[in-house]
Parts: sequence; C-alpha cells; structure tokens
Amino acid sequence: MESPIEFSEGVDGWDTIIFLYNSALKEVGTKIEILSDEFQHVHHYNPIEYIKRRIKTPESIVKKLRKNGYESTIDNMVNHVKDIAGIRVVCSFTSDIYRIAEMIGKQNDLTVISVKDYIKNPKPSGYKSYHMIVTVPIFLSDRVVDTKVEIQIRTIAMDFWASLEHKIYYKFEGNAPEYISRDLQECADMVSRLDAKMLSLNEAILEAKAAQEAQARMDAVDAG
Repeated sequence: MESPIEFSEGVDGWDTIIFLYNSALKEVGTKIEILSDEFQHVHHYNPIEYIKRRIKTPESIVKKLRKNGYESTIDNMVNHVKDIAGIRVVCSFTSDIYRIAEMIGKQNDLTVISVKDYIKNPKPSGYKSYHMIVTVPIFLSDRVVDTKVEIQIRTIAMDFWASLEHKIYYKFEGNAPEYISRDLQECADMVSRLDAKMLSLNEAILEAKAAQEAQARMDAVDAG
C-alpha cells in the first residue's frame, strides 16, 4: 500500500521508518515482558494481565498531523507524532499502574521523555490512563537510532471504557450526541468506583491471608 506521507529530501523512506518503529515495539515489549516475568518470579504475583502493540496507520498519522497544523511529511511525522508506535499494558489494579511505570522508568536503556497521568487528572470525557513516551536505541548495522514509543498503562476496566469510547466516537467521527457523551462520563465514574472497590477488596484479601498465615505459624509453635 502506498503511503499518503510525503517524502522529503535527506530522510529515510516510509518502509525504513516503519521498520524502526516495529523494532522499537519489539525492544520495549520484550523489556516489559521480562519485567513481568521477574515480578512473578520474585513476588509470585503478576501485575500485568495482557499487553497490546500497534503501529499507527498512515491515514491516522496524516489525520493527526493535519489536526495539529503540520504538513504530511516524514520529517513532521517523526518529529511531531509521538505515538506512532504504541504499547498498551493492562493490569488488574490501579496500584499496579504506578508499580509498572516505576519499573519501566528504571530501565537504563530507556529514556522517559514525557509522562501524562490521566488517572489523577482525567480528560473531560472521563478517559483515564497513564501515558509514558520513551525512546529506545535501535542498533542498526551502521548507526543507532533513538526511536519513540508510547506506553499506555491502565486497568482492565479503564481499557474496556476506552475501547468502547473509541468505537462510539469513531462512528460519529468525533461528534457524538451530547447525551452519549454524558452517559459515557457516567460510565467513567462507575469505572473509577469499580477500580477503587476492587483495589480495596484485593487489599482486604491480602490482609486476611497474612493474618491466617500468622495464626497458622502461632498454632504450629504452640503445638510444638
């Protein structure tokens, strides 16, 4: 498929650029999977439910460039569209989000260039997620290219809401009726309450389990 992005002199072609972004996705995705495996090994608990990866389509890139007042060139695409390569990390609890973000931020060969916390500061629509833009070095045969990847971290409930919102607004091309936007906001509030309740329930389960284990140890000592 021919790209709608215009080429400018002195920059790599579309195929090379997409190769770099796909390589960056592999690098960052593998790092996150290793962190998840290590966490499972050390703590016997996996904070990550699943991971999704994607590259923006040429049409989506052009749409974003035009929305922000830029011409559709490779240079503008690389310099002004930070989420061409995207990884979505979905976890169970809100506490996991910040734990995962901290682990990613400590990777020596990843550079965090921006963070947007839409959990503490949701968008007007009700959207919640934790966004990180990182760069990862891609080692080619003749050079090293630092390539941007957007990482979105959210709970299962947040991901369900965001996916539904995207489908609804796609159908209306961003101009959904007011009552639909209002209902979506109400659903976002319900998602927030659900996440808070599930986190509280998980903490109560952990406390009860710890108390049971402590009691069992005491009973073993008394029996001895």
